[in-house]
Amino acid sequence: MQVETRLIINSNPNLKHYLKEHSYWYKYLNRNPNYLKQMEEEMKKEYKLTPSDRIEKIGESISFVSNLLSILK
Repeated sequence: MQVETRLIINSNPNLKHYLKEHSYWYKYLNRNPNYLKQMEEEMKKEYKLTPSDRIEKIGESISFVSNLLSILK
C-alpha cells in the first residue's frame, strides 16, 4: 500500500477500524489506491455518517425531546 494511502487511513480512526473489520480492502488498496474513496463511502454508510443519516438522527433527537416535554406537562 502506498505511503499516502496509509497516512490517510491512519489519520482517520473510523477508516482504520473499518479496514480492520473488512480486511479484503487491503487487496484493493494495494492494487489501486483510488479505491480509497469507495472504501470511505462504504464506511460512512455502515457507520451511518452520511449527511442524511445525521439529519435523521437530529430529527429523532428532536422528536424524543418533544415527546419528553409533552409527558412532563
